[in-house]
Amino acid sequence: MTDSSIINLIRKNSQFVKDKIALKNVKVDIDKIAELDNEKRRLTQEVEKLRAEQNKVSEYMDEIKGKEKKARIKDMQELKKKLKEIEASLNVIEMEYEKLIYQIPNLPFDEVPVGKDESGNVVLREVGEKPKFSAKGGSASGGEFKPKDYMEIAEKIGLIDTESAAEVSGSRFGYLKKEAVLLELSLIRFAFDMLDKEGFIPVIPPVMIKEKAMRAMGYMERGGGEIYHLEKDGLYLTGTAEQSLGAMHMDGIFNEKDLPKRYAGFSTCFRREAGSYGKDTKGILRVHQFDKIEMFSFCHPEKSTEEHKFFLEMEEKLMQALKIPYRVLNICTGDLGDPAAAKYDIEAWM
Repeated sequence: MTDSSIINLIRKNSQFVKDKIALKNVKVDIDKIAELDNEKRRLTQEVEKLRAEQNKVSEYMDEIKGKEKKARIKDMQELKKKLKEIEASLNVIEMEYEKLIYQIPNLPFDEVPVGKDESGNVVLREVGEKPKFSAKGGSASGGEFKPKDYMEIAEKIGLIDTESAAEVSGSRFGYLKKEAVLLELSLIRFAFDMLDKEGFIPVIPPVMIKEKAMRAMGYMERGGGEIYHLEKDGLYLTGTAEQSLGAMHMDGIFNEKDLPKRYAGFSTCFRREAGSYGKDTKGILRVHQFDKIEMFSFCHPEKSTEEHKFFLEMEEKLMQALKIPYRVLNICTGDLGDPAAAKYDIEAWM
């Protein structure tokens, strides 16, 4: 939701917003936002009134003379001083207001399951069969065995090198080598070919964006600890292509007939992974740098649910084409790993 639509909703029904936010286990002072909104509008009206008065006096100032002119000049000086004071107060109010309004997450739809964390996610369906490994290969009649970890295999045949990467860049980095590189490039082309047929525009977006763009995408106040900040340049490294794809049409206006605009963005992504200590940190799952293709769409708000289901269909087509067993999850309200209002997710089911 945009900050204009959420504040309109707060003005109409603040309790509704409070209840929805509570489902996501997020604390935001909605009453304070409403209070700041009222004060911001009041001060804005005062500023506009004083500026109108200032402009009106300026129009006939050259026509008056003598004592009247001196009196008007004195009045204008007082008005200018008052205007400056109110504008300073308004600036403070606006800064506090923006800080709070950006903390509001997307409000969950009614069909989103309620839960405190990822344990509340609901499995909608499981597709494909989990592979079974046997000592003889083929069927499991010869007795099942535990398959080797991917890192054990990759390190043995020289596909992934985390030790050298740790020396060069630190922990949670890795060198992809040999066939692993060719496999990644092949998968990227495979995904792009499939999405291109569905009308997605392929994009390689910038991986450094301004603070305005990052904040507008909702990542500064929520999840900001995961972002790499290039302070000297005033830029932020993107943690997903959607951060720059979503900002691509920033401040623009679409004609409804041109929607949806669908993009498939490939980029290298950067995340601190500050909150994932002890979780998938061995290998290249929770690393600081990784490559990813992101589907992104600009669509009519009333068709967002339909568009979301279309994206899910695309994800399932990709998994099915690769013959990877998977399951579809309905992400619950409290799983803060995803900020969306509604989200179906796919994960490999191995």
